[in-house]
Amino acid sequence: MTEPNAVQFLTLHEFVKAAKMRLNPMIWDYLVGAAETETTMRRNRQALDSIALKPRVLRDVSKIETSSLLLGKRLRLPVVLAPVGSLQSFEPGGGATAARAAERYGTGMMLSSVSDPGLEAVRKAAPKALAVFQLYVRGDDAFVDGYARRVIEAGYDAFAITVDTAVYSRRERDIAKRFVKYWRSDSTGMEFQAALSWKDIARFKKNHKIPLILKGIGTADDARIALEHGVDVIYVSNHGGRQLDHGRGAMDVLPEVLGVARGKAKIMVDGGISRGSDIVKAIAMGADAVGIGRLYLYALAAGGEAAVVRMFEILEDEVKSAMGLMGITRLADLNRDTLHLGAPVVSDPHVHSAFPLLNLDDPGYGGR
Repeated sequence: MTEPNAVQFLTLHEFVKAAKMRLNPMIWDYLVGAAETETTMRRNRQALDSIALKPRVLRDVSKIETSSLLLGKRLRLPVVLAPVGSLQSFEPGGGATAARAAERYGTGMMLSSVSDPGLEAVRKAAPKALAVFQLYVRGDDAFVDGYARRVIEAGYDAFAITVDTAVYSRRERDIAKRFVKYWRSDSTGMEFQAALSWKDIARFKKNHKIPLILKGIGTADDARIALEHGVDVIYVSNHGGRQLDHGRGAMDVLPEVLGVARGKAKIMVDGGISRGSDIVKAIAMGADAVGIGRLYLYALAAGGEAAVVRMFEILEDEVKSAMGLMGITRLADLNRDTLHLGAPVVSDPHVHSAFPLLNLDDPGYGGR
C-alpha cells in the first residue's frame, strides 16, 4: 500500500480512517476496545463533553503561546505520548518511531516496557525529547532495580510505574476473537504486579534518584498516599477504560485529585483526549500535562513518524483556535473560571464521538 503524504492530513478524523484501512482487523479492535461493556471508556468522553468553554471577545489574541514545562523540559504543547504496549504492531519501528516524532515536534513520550525496540534503542532514537520509561512490574525487587538502573543510565527524565493493573481486565473484543497474543501479551509474571503495594513505592523512592510517576491514580485517597510517599507526578488515568469497567471518567476524577495534590506534585491526566479543546479543558481544570494514547496510534498506523508530527500540528492549531476564541493567550490564564461545568452532552459518548464527521464504512471518504 502506498504510504500517505502526511501533509495531506487536514483533520484528526482522517488519521482514524487511514488507520482503520491499514490495520489488521484484530489489531484495530485491540486499539479501539476497552474492558467488558466499555462503560468507563464512554464515560471518559462523557466527562470531557460535559465541560463547555466560555468565549471572551475584544482581547488581543494575535500571539498565542502553547508551550509549557514538565520535568524540566520545554514542551511545545502540554501533551505527552502515553505508554502503549506493542507499538510495533501499529508501525514496525514501534517506540523508536514514536519517540522520533515527539522529538521532531517538540514534546515528550512515555515508553511502555512491553513495546519494542527496547528502552536504550528508543532513547538513542530521540535523545533530546522528554523521555519517561513506564514499567509493568513482572518480577521481584531485583527486576525493578535492574530496569531503574538501565533507565537512569540511558538518560530518561523520569520513571513511571503503572498501578492500575493488579488484575488483568477482560477485554471482550479480543477474547471474543480469541486474539490471545494481545489479550495476554504482557501477563507473564502478573503475580508480581498483583502483589505490588505502597511499601514497594517507598522502597523505590529510597533507592533510586529519578523522578517517579504513578500512572493509574483514580481517587483523592490514593493521590494523598502518593504524596506521602514523595511521588513526583500523579498521573490520573483509568487505562483508557481498559481496566476497571463501570469506573468514572478521568476528567470526573481529576478535580478531587487536584484538591489534595495540586502544588505538591505535578498532575497528568489521560482518558479519551482526542481534540485540542480536550487539552484546553484539562489544563483549565488544573492538570500540568495530558497524555494521548489512541489518537497518536491512529496517526502512527496511518503514516508513521511524519503522520504523528502532523497530528501534533493539527492539535496545536485546535488548541490555539480554542484559546483565541476564549480570549486567552497563555496556558497559565486557563482556569476553571474559563469553563462551564455540567454542560449537556450532545452526542452519544463512544471511542470516536470526538469525530462526528468520521464515516468508517465509506472506504473512499473521511466525512459523511
